[in-house]
Amino acid sequence: MNLVKGDITRSDVDCIVNAANEDLMPGGGVCGAIHQAAGKELAVECKRIGHCGVGEARITSGYDLKARYVIHTVGPIWHGGDNGENQYLFNCYKKSLLLSTHYDIETIAFPNISTGIFGYPKELAAETAIAAVRQHQISGRKLKEIVFCCFDEENYQLYDKHLNKD
Repeated sequence: MNLVKGDITRSDVDCIVNAANEDLMPGGGVCGAIHQAAGKELAVECKRIGHCGVGEARITSGYDLKARYVIHTVGPIWHGGDNGENQYLFNCYKKSLLLSTHYDIETIAFPNISTGIFGYPKELAAETAIAAVRQHQISGRKLKEIVFCCFDEENYQLYDKHLNKD
């Protein structure tokens, strides 16, 4: 697992993950940035797919991005932690990783899913993301490189702390 601070749309990997909304349409934050960088064709393909439930994942082409693919996953909105948010967030990573192995993706970059407008506590989100990736990597369907791409310093510091804990 690698950690970088920067813009996920510039990641030189096979696939980037989009913190999407259920309609898969351009929005704000990382979702809006990915759609803008990929070009209008991404929204057209997402419209054809139509929907993605919370904790689920869908895959599209990367269009104008360096990445060949974009995996769209819908993280949970934080409602205090007693509504299955942790399992939904874990599933975002798990299902994105399973989809990536199905498409023979070797390198993937994740944003900080649900920590923006969805309000998920950043430290809890980092712990969940790292746990899901570690579980996947020991499953035998190992990817060559998994990158956590943090846009802001706070997330970067939290991931750095948790990745270097062991």
